[in-house]
Amino acid sequence: MSEMNLDQILAKQHTSRKEIVNVDELMVKLVVFALGEDWFAFYGERIREILASADVFFVPGCPASLEGVINVRGDIESVIRLNDLLQVQMKPVGEPSEILLGRSSVMNSGIRVDRVVDVIDLPQSFIQPPPANLPDQMRPFVSGLFRFKERPVTVLDLEQIFTQYIKVLT
Repeated sequence: MSEMNLDQILAKQHTSRKEIVNVDELMVKLVVFALGEDWFAFYGERIREILASADVFFVPGCPASLEGVINVRGDIESVIRLNDLLQVQMKPVGEPSEILLGRSSVMNSGIRVDRVVDVIDLPQSFIQPPPANLPDQMRPFVSGLFRFKERPVTVLDLEQIFTQYIKVLT
């Protein structure tokens, strides 16, 4: 076996590095939040703002899933209860919660969540397709799943949620 001198070793390493291709992976911003014991996420471009607290004013004659309206710097926004649409448990009324101001092509609205867990940047490839065994009521709204802090997180499609919500109201 012949010995390689330092120059040959460095030249070999330099040649092997040319084979490595640097690929920029698409990163997505996600707003991770809790509803009851479950964690969900919306794509960050769909969330305009996170409100830690806001006075919600009841509107008579509206469905139970419409909590009321809020005043956001002079703009009136509705506030919906996402847990009603997804049929998941939520904290009892009166406990601290937050409102995500969401937007889609069909409507803008506040969305009541129990708490915001985090806002993260995640490689798109970490989001797996939804499993076939999703509950029927969630199937149209789920665009994927990923793990965060050792917990499963369900990625929701806000466009589909708002579209379905409008159908329920009409």
